[in-house]
Amino acid sequence: MTARLESSDKILWSDETKIELFGLNAKCHAWRKPGTNPTLMHGGSSIMLWGCFSAAGTGRLVRIEGKINGAKYREILDENLLQSTQDFRQERRFTFQQDNDPKHAAKTTQEWL
Repeated sequence: MTARLESSDKILWSDETKIELFGLNAKCHAWRKPGTNPTLMHGGSSIMLWGCFSAAGTGRLVRIEGKINGAKYREILDENLLQSTQDFRQERRFTFQQDNDPKHAAKTTQEWL
């Protein structure tokens, strides 16, 4: 039995990320006029993004509103994954790589894949 190795140009990677503004791990710098209140009046803020890429190029970058679950993840894939492959002329047959997040293994996601 021989293992079949996929060419890296036939692999499509996907993931989500949270980008924080004024997060715990970020340094915050604010310019103020002399003599003004030194207190930072804005709380933390963040956005969640989904994106994909392959050796052929980068796919769509999608802002995720609210919490993401299996159903919302399936919706993101449905609206963006195949269109991304067409945008950078990825072959119809490719290996889709994602991490072990529970929404990736959800029944709705597996049915879609």
